[in-house]
Parts: sequence; structure tokens; C-alpha cells
Amino acid sequence: MNRQHRLAYQAISEVGHDNHGAVSILLKVIGVSCQAYYKGLKRQQTVWEKHNSLLLDRTKHWFDANHQGIGAGNLLTNLQQDKQIYFSVTFKMVRRAMCELGIRCQVRKKKHNRVKQNEQYIQDNLLNQNFDVDAPNKVWLSDSTELSYGINGECKIRFSGVLDLYGRRLLAYNLSSTETSAAEIEVFQRAFASVGDVHPLVHTDRGSAYTSGAFNNFLNQFEVERSMSRPGTPYDNSPMERWWNEFKLRWMDRHPMPKTYHELVKLVEEGIEYFNHFNRSAQRNGLTPDEYWNEAI
Repeated sequence: MNRQHRLAYQAISEVGHDNHGAVSILLKVIGVSCQAYYKGLKRQQTVWEKHNSLLLDRTKHWFDANHQGIGAGNLLTNLQQDKQIYFSVTFKMVRRAMCELGIRCQVRKKKHNRVKQNEQYIQDNLLNQNFDVDAPNKVWLSDSTELSYGINGECKIRFSGVLDLYGRRLLAYNLSSTETSAAEIEVFQRAFASVGDVHPLVHTDRGSAYTSGAFNNFLNQFEVERSMSRPGTPYDNSPMERWWNEFKLRWMDRHPMPKTYHELVKLVEEGIEYFNHFNRSAQRNGLTPDEYWNEAI
């Protein structure tokens, strides 16, 4: 018996409990005989059906818990960590469950018409797209992006962040009216205050705030190495770009537009909390950024 039949039989049973003749009428409507109906009610679920029912329930739970913003891969990661799931779950099973539930993840739009330049040696691009690190606080990435709020989204704000490349954990953030060296200094002050005495490689793009004397003089006191993306090559800082993309797509776009600045601050803080503490990924062995980061420390 499939899930639709089982649910239909249960509904008919409940409706017909105190309504004489209702069962016969409803069975005629759906074209099922009384014999098949009563046989189906008494039938016990098979092991596969029990597993499938639980899988559907927990898949829907984790999809909603992640604000309907994760796909089959991350759903599989959450299900494998789920203590209620006592049987082995595969990627194919998750895809089938998503199809049966009629759910799908909104994916990031691929950027086309971007021609990758030939590799060239530029002295200040020390990171050189080496995004594999083995410990926290070895490489920090930074950038800023624009967020909107207001009745019609007419107000704009710059959202700056410092991302630890290990585990993709956001260490600090700052909201400012424009991208200035003062705003970027402030977000790095918060980052260093949160982790203590460290000396990471700091990678940014070549925006005016990051190339300013004030910003680089500030970083010098922490004895960090500096690295910058090459002109016109955003993929030199792609983990940071990806983090912005997912934050907007999976968090900001799934909530109502903030009407006030205070609503925006609250929404951003809740989003950072979600991505740092609750967003599991197979790339982090099923851990959240905080768990992955703390495990290493």
C-alpha cells in the first residue's frame, strides 16, 4: 500500500467513525471496494514502509529547520547525524524522498560569460587560490556586500565580514553606510578581539578600503601577512563570495524584507548564528563551522 492510500484510508476511517454510511459513500468516490478498504486498514506496515515514513518525516523536518535552503547533499549530512534515523540513508534515498515530498532547494545562479585569465605570478596574491588549510586562524578572508531594508528596500547598508577559511566560520561582522577603511578596521578589531593573539594571512580584494594606508597600518600591528586578489578575478576570493551568496539566498531572501535598521541588525545576527552554529556540511565531516573549528582548537 502506498502512502497516499494509507493516508486516504485513515482519513475515511476518522470521518466515518460517527457518520453511518459515510464510509461507503467515500469509498465509491475514490473507487475502492469495501473489501480492499478493510483489508488495507488491518494490514501492518512493512519494514521498508516504516523506514520510508520516518525518512520522509525527518527529511521534511531538516529541510524546514534549514529554512528550506539546503539540497540533497546537506540533507543527507543532517539525516546521518539524526539520532531518530536508525538505518542507513543514501543520497539516492534522500533524492527520492525529496521528490515524493515535492520539495527542492533553490540553487545559486551560475555566473556565465566569465573567462578565466591565464595564471600569472603577482607578488601580493600570496593565497593564490589555495583554499585548503589544516587549522583555524591560518587564513582570514574579508569582503563586504550590500544589504537592503525599508518599506520597499530603498535603504542600503554595507555588510563587512571576516571569514576564517578553516571551516568557513564568520569571526566578526560590521554594518556601515559605505565601505570605508574605518568600517573595515572596525570589523578586524572585533575579529582579533574574539580570537586573541594570532597572526593569519589576511586576503582581500583591491577595494579602496583594503588598499588604504590606514587599514594596512592597522593590520601591521598584528604581524599579519597580506594577500590580495588580482584585478578582475573574484574567484581569487571565492569562499568569501560563496558565503555572501548563500547568506543572501538561504537566509535574507527567505525572510521578509526588514523595515527598519534594527530589524535588519536582528536578522543579520540570527543569520550568522544559523550559519556558524547550525549549518552542517559534508565538507566539514557533517559538522557545523563552530564544531569543526572548536574540534581543531
